[in-house]
Amino acid sequence: MFEIEQFFADCRLAMQETDQQRAVREVVAKAVSDPAALMKAIGEPQKAGVNTLHRSDDLTVLNLIWGPEMNLMPHDHSMWAVIGIYQGREENTFYRRSEADGLTKLGLKIMNEKDCSFLDETAIHGVYNPLTKLTGGLHVYGGDFFGTPRSEWDPDSFKEAPYDVEKNVGLFELSNRRMEELKSQS
Repeated sequence: MFEIEQFFADCRLAMQETDQQRAVREVVAKAVSDPAALMKAIGEPQKAGVNTLHRSDDLTVLNLIWGPEMNLMPHDHSMWAVIGIYQGREENTFYRRSEADGLTKLGLKIMNEKDCSFLDETAIHGVYNPLTKLTGGLHVYGGDFFGTPRSEWDPDSFKEAPYDVEKNVGLFELSNRRMEELKSQS
């Protein structure tokens, strides 16, 4: 049985380990290994959104729900992150900074239900939900996700700019409006 407060405590305990990122990854992997138990505790995804489950200076836990075919431009976190998928699929396209072009594409990692992945503090990635249904994931960050300055890149020009939290949260609302429009057309 998954208990959210115990999950936070387990993440905090893992952060005391020498290799805290690996230890937190194990905690998240365990949580997403039983999607039904996890969703019983946090709820089944109903709409796209950035749902904050825990926020402090050294740990943020988000329940991120990607809308159907939702795409988020390349961005960094300036902190390590662990992502565990409990429903759907998440495609991560990874990049590195390039003086000539802004970004250079490195590769793609596809995450399905029960998959868990670690991103170090230098990772730059764009996220895409290729499905026509919601994708849910636990995203655990080694810092204050909302209070840490970071960057985003225009998906066409790869021009870097400060990460705009409000704009990006608005993309989830846009996805929800699109879902409602598609439902009304059916």
